[in-house]
Amino acid sequence: MTPKRKKKLWILGLMLAGVSVTVGLTLFALSSNINLFFTPTQIQAGEAPENRQIRAGGMVVEGSVKRDPDSLRVRFAVTDSNAQVWINYDKILPDLFREGQGIVAVGELNADRELIASEVLAKHDENYMPPEVAEALEAAGKLPSGSQESSEATEATY
Repeated sequence: MTPKRKKKLWILGLMLAGVSVTVGLTLFALSSNINLFFTPTQIQAGEAPENRQIRAGGMVVEGSVKRDPDSLRVRFAVTDSNAQVWINYDKILPDLFREGQGIVAVGELNADRELIASEVLAKHDENYMPPEVAEALEAAGKLPSGSQESSEATEATY
C-alpha cells in the first residue's frame, strides 16, 4: 500500500468515526427526551418505568382531590375505569382542572407507583378530553358519551 493511499484511508476512517460518534450522541440525547404516555392500568401493571419522565392521564376521580391547607400541594387520583393512580403536584393547578375532568400529568413515578407531577394539563371546554385519555377509555369501553367528537375535533390544538 502506498503512503498516499494509507493517508486517504486514515482520513476516511477518522471521518467515519466522527460521524458515528455524532450520530450516537444525537440518538442518546433524543432518547432521553421522549415522554411516553401511560394509562393508570399500565402504570399499575408495572409497564411504566420508575424515575423517568412519563405522561399519565385519565379522568380525575370524584372526591379524590386532597389539598394541603398550608401550601400548593395537591394529591388526587386519575382513573381509566379499570385502575387508578395517585398524582402529587405542588404547583398551581390549571383553571380548568376539576373532578371528573380528563387530564394529562407529566412527571416521574416513585417507588409507591405514585406520579410526582411537574406539570398538569387540563385544556379546552368541559366536553374535551385529551386524545390519549379518550383512546384509553375507549379501549376500556368506558368513554363518556359526547367526549369522542370533541376530542377528535380539537386534537390538533392540544
